[in-house]
Amino acid sequence: MELQAVLMAAGGGSRMMDLTYNTPKPLLPVGNRPLIWYPLNLLERVGFEEVIVITTKEVQKALSTDQRLKTDVKMRLDVVCIQEEADMGTADALRHIQQKIKTDILVVSCDLITDVALHEVVDLFRAHNATLSMLMSKVHEFTETVPGQKGKKKAGEQRDFVGVDVTGKRLLFMANEADLEEGLVLRKSIMRKHPRMLIKTGLLDAHLYCLKRSVVDFLVHNNTSKDEALLQLARERSCWNDHRGDMSEAYHGGKLRCYVHIMEEGMCYRVNTLAAYIEANRVVPKLFEDPPIHPSAVVSERSLVGSDSIIGPSCQISDKTSIKRSNVGTSSIIKEKVKITNSIIMNGVTIEEGCNIQGSVICNNAMIGRGADMKYCLVGSGQRIEPEGENAAVQRSAGYTTRTRTHTLHFCSSAVFVLNPAFCVCVYVCTLTPMSAFSFV
Repeated sequence: MELQAVLMAAGGGSRMMDLTYNTPKPLLPVGNRPLIWYPLNLLERVGFEEVIVITTKEVQKALSTDQRLKTDVKMRLDVVCIQEEADMGTADALRHIQQKIKTDILVVSCDLITDVALHEVVDLFRAHNATLSMLMSKVHEFTETVPGQKGKKKAGEQRDFVGVDVTGKRLLFMANEADLEEGLVLRKSIMRKHPRMLIKTGLLDAHLYCLKRSVVDFLVHNNTSKDEALLQLARERSCWNDHRGDMSEAYHGGKLRCYVHIMEEGMCYRVNTLAAYIEANRVVPKLFEDPPIHPSAVVSERSLVGSDSIIGPSCQISDKTSIKRSNVGTSSIIKEKVKITNSIIMNGVTIEEGCNIQGSVICNNAMIGRGADMKYCLVGSGQRIEPEGENAAVQRSAGYTTRTRTHTLHFCSSAVFVLNPAFCVCVYVCTLTPMSAFSFV
């Protein structure tokens, strides 16, 4: 294709830190594939043969050693590493690779999972000679209970107000509810040019953009445009509003044109919260024709694995175990008489005999001791949950431990595990960082 593909895979996952504390967001398993596989697959399916991947050294190492990724992804990956502590926004990352950009670009976030017909976004970009075209979809109402939120009213996120022309394609402005002090104010210049417009809410910015090469050139020469998301491309309607030079004047002449393709149907998820992660794991396996049980997995004939579950490579599933509506990751060991329902078991997890796990997320290399009864829990990477009578020590990767005669409390970044000899209860407290605010005026 005449566009260059750029994949943003350096974000730290600040809105789902309990999952990303020890596992980079691009490597989180979704449907037993790393999250980064999905945008790579999207690009490959439409004909891209090469993609620039902006990421960290940890993710680069995984990309070079993950055999399944190397087998599934045929594109050439031009990996560019940035410092993990650099906290680069999208504009900063594009400045970093400016020398590699020879044409207009297609920018995709590593946390995007979608079945969009990509040509819809590209065709808008071409047909209107646009400065930017982007993908949006309807905001999803997640159906699954999120660990730690059972019985609690979920705080609503700030809405985006999106203004489009009567065709629904020309993007006129974007404003976040958090930025509106006294109401939505529109510039007279926009009203004169577009006396009729549609104002939409309930839309998700998918973080998929087509961009003119001149955008990157402009960002390089105007590095005061510090942004968190590329939509600052149009702070106050055209991402270079911090600059009062030629580009700003060009917009008023109608030369800077932004367009949006809004998906009315189909799948489009930003996997950037725990709720979205759980929903993606529920929905994604239905999109592919892979066998639900990997050929290398060892599954007892006396176990029950539902057709709505996935068992990953090198797993061991023992006798009298029941797994329904769940994903079990690579090299996990599930002992006898375990019941797993509506849960996500990541890679390298061991679950001892007699456990009952419902609506939970068990992260990489965790160990769940015999007889644990867990409902709507999140267990972090490397955690060991054991009956106190067998092993009073709670092994951990972070946090501290307090002991009493009857139970052990383990505190980590946002979870409390209460251990008793017969059961384990986890109370998970979810703290979300508000979405970055941006606006087009």
